[in-house]
Amino acid sequence: MKLNKTNLEKRLLKNKIFYETIKIFSYALLIPLALILFYIIKNGIAYLNLDFFIKMPAPVGETGGGALSAIIGSFLIVGLSGLIAIPLGMLIGVFLAEFKEHKINNLTRLAVETLQGIPSIIYGIVAYAWFVMPFGKFSGISASIALALMMLPMVAKATEESLKMIPYTLKEASYALGANYYTTIKKVILPSCQKGITSGVLIGISRILGETAPLLFTAFGNAFLNFNMAKPINALPLLIYNYASSPYQEWHQIAWASSLFLIIIVLGLSIISKNVIK
Repeated sequence: MKLNKTNLEKRLLKNKIFYETIKIFSYALLIPLALILFYIIKNGIAYLNLDFFIKMPAPVGETGGGALSAIIGSFLIVGLSGLIAIPLGMLIGVFLAEFKEHKINNLTRLAVETLQGIPSIIYGIVAYAWFVMPFGKFSGISASIALALMMLPMVAKATEESLKMIPYTLKEASYALGANYYTTIKKVILPSCQKGITSGVLIGISRILGETAPLLFTAFGNAFLNFNMAKPINALPLLIYNYASSPYQEWHQIAWASSLFLIIIVLGLSIISKNVIK
């Protein structure tokens, strides 16, 4: 009995050490995030004011100004990207989940997984070769297509995984009521996995919102407020890149404020996506 008690105490001690070690490393992962947030908030909070949202970037040598053109440009580009990627991604996800025996299913899945791992700069180069060079100009449309290609596999995988969690009995019940396959998918299956798809969409948006490399090759940037997506357009990642690498202190301030604004949006989307799943 004494031997068994000793062994039990050793096992409990090992379990406690293992648990505490995992907890320490888990907390350690929060340190880089906390430092990044602290540094960005410290440098950007003072300049994230009303002028930042309602004023255009100021010329060199002038104080003040904001990031109105970049904010509007980012939402226009990301909005068009979503209009392209969300329906296409959902269709691909339905195909992957529902047509597993189709001869090109494995090839499609491989393509989706490969697209997820391609560096963002590659999307920018490809979009530049396909849409900028042939038309001879940069544009918001080419930027949206590049970002849509990045977002597409995330929406497709989220749709596929969500569909896999739907019980087959739900589909059988729909068939028993006389619904055809198209109606079953549209009005029964997809609404049932709406939360999972929405979460995947939000994660995809949060990723492409801060991408800079594709925009350098496609949108290029614009010093003026522009709603025409067929022309060069500004965006927050482009503004941060250009202003942070400039020698002007006023531009650095706007870059910090833009970084903080992006962080707030990304964190907000992440929190919403987590709550949507619950």
